[in-house]
Parts: sequence; C-alpha cells; structure tokens
Amino acid sequence: MITLFSDQHALHAPAFEFFRGERVPCFETPARAVFVQQRLVQCGHVLREPHVDSRVVLGQVHSSRYLAFLENAWDHWLSQDPGNAARQPFPSVWPVRTLRSDIEPANFTARLGLYSMDNGSPLSAGTWAAAKAGADAAASAAALIGEGAGAVFCCSRPPGHHAGADFMGGYCFLNNAAVAAQALRNGGADRVAVLDVDYHHGNGTQSIFYDRADVLFASLHGDPLTEYPFYLGHADEAGEGAGLGCNLNLPLPAGSPVNTWFEALEQACRRISRYGARALVVSLGLDTFADDPISTFALQAADFGRLGRRLAALGLPTVFVLEGGYAAEALGSNAVQVIDGFEQEH
Repeated sequence: MITLFSDQHALHAPAFEFFRGERVPCFETPARAVFVQQRLVQCGHVLREPHVDSRVVLGQVHSSRYLAFLENAWDHWLSQDPGNAARQPFPSVWPVRTLRSDIEPANFTARLGLYSMDNGSPLSAGTWAAAKAGADAAASAAALIGEGAGAVFCCSRPPGHHAGADFMGGYCFLNNAAVAAQALRNGGADRVAVLDVDYHHGNGTQSIFYDRADVLFASLHGDPLTEYPFYLGHADEAGEGAGLGCNLNLPLPAGSPVNTWFEALEQACRRISRYGARALVVSLGLDTFADDPISTFALQAADFGRLGRRLAALGLPTVFVLEGGYAAEALGSNAVQVIDGFEQEH
C-alpha cells in the first residue's frame, strides 16, 4: 500500500493540555506518528512525501476566515507579548447560545475562542505547518487514487476529524478526512463514503457534509451521552436537506465488547454498499484499542487485521487517514495490522 509521511508533523509539539481538571503532558504527541512510521519501515513500506498542495481543497471544506486565523495564529500570539513564545495559548471564552459569532473580535483570546469548540487543541509554533502537511497528504492520497492506486495510507498528525468548517477541537485543526473526500469528488468520484472508526465521533466531518448527498458519513463511536465530543453523534442525526439519509451514526455504550463493535461496523459497511460509493475515506482512529488511556473499547491487535479485511471487502479505492490512538507504542503495530488485513484481500 502506498504510504505518505512528512517530517513536518513533528513541528506541532505542545507541551501540555488540561485533562479532567489537571495539567498533564499531551496525549497527542509527535511520538504517535513516529511509532507508526518506524513500524511501517520495519515491515518494508516505502514512505513517500505528500506532493499535492491542499490549499484549494482546504478552501472548499473550511471557511476562509478560519484558515486565515489558523495560519497566522502563532504570529498573532507572539505579537501580544514576545514572552508568549514560552507559553501555550488556550481559549477562555466561547460564543455560545445568544452570543454572536459573525463578528471577529480584535482580541486574540476572543478570536481563539471563536474558532475553538473546546480548550483541547493547544497551539504551538509549528501547528499550522504540521496540520497543513497532513492536509497535503490527504489531497495527495486522493490524487494517487485518481491515478489508479487501490489504497493509500496517510501517516499524519495532528488528527482532523473533530475540526469543523470554522473551528478546531479535540487535537484537530484541519479536517484531513474531509479534504480527502472533497479531493476525490473534485477528481471525478460522484459519490464518496467517509467511514469513521475512531472511538470519538467525527463531529467536524459530519458537520461539513451534513447537507450534502454526494458524501455519505458513517461513524461508530462511543455514545455522546457520556463520551467526547458529547454534543454530536446521536443516532437520530441523519443529515438534512439534500443530505437527508446520508449520515449514519452508530453510538455504542462505553465499554462495549468487541463483537458489538464489529456488528456496528457491519451495519456501516452495508450502508456504504447500498449508497453506491465510488471511493472510501477511512478516518482510522486506533483508540478503540483495549489499552488506550482515554477510551474504553476493547479491540486487540488481531481485531485491527479483521477491520482491514472487512474494509477491503467493500471493493473500493480507499484512503486511510490516521486519527486518534493514544497508546502510542502500540499504534504502529495496530496500524500495520489494518494495512496487512486490507492487503490480504487484494
């Protein structure tokens, strides 16, 4: 399988985040992608650099106002105080119900809150470069599919599926899965399916395509009644307008056993087949692993091979985009299990 990797990912390296009221080292670290990269190389994969500039596609899935903010956020942060180079900015106010979001404030912290869904996406000096490299990988993968590749794996970080059209959140800044899906549409695929298997619902991807019939979004994830992102991912969210019927959420209770997870996967795969997708994007979250520190599903290493085999059985050109997974040392092995399982069926 073609694999894409950029060293730029390591430029996003915030030192800490807030988790359950405590300041802790970041779960989403450069080591995540490094462990995957190393395991891929050990298994004989030759990694390529992304070769497509995603900027045009980014403008189709994200608002221009948000992209301008994100690209310049660190410089604006430093302009407040040169000492901010040693500090991490976090939002402290958000435009919730009854407050206006149509006017961009001049205050940096207020702008940060305007474009954030939570305080769980700490910025660092290289955040834009790293996120842009991930989006470039997604656009490059779609281009390779257009040239006849059967499958492409994007070994990229930070993840993207929580990022909406005009906001960041949940470690995510640019929505790589949405970039891949839109690029596949631009390349001629009349219908694209996005399957999100991360433990956490891909709220950003859902919201970007919610009123569109040309992209089906299907997700199996922890029930938002108890699991992040809490405010989206319920089973009654079926799409709206032209997109009605093109959104499938399969929320599962925290701690669900493996067989329950695979039953939900089967439902999603059947829906993708009925939809008639011409290409597939997989938001490959590996935080469904039993040892993940912030999730509660129970998949073991061999289960990821089974996942890969089932996805291959869909018979679609496929882009894999790395999302969550915070048992970092196991991440590479689990990712390769998916890839090997997929390739066994081809």
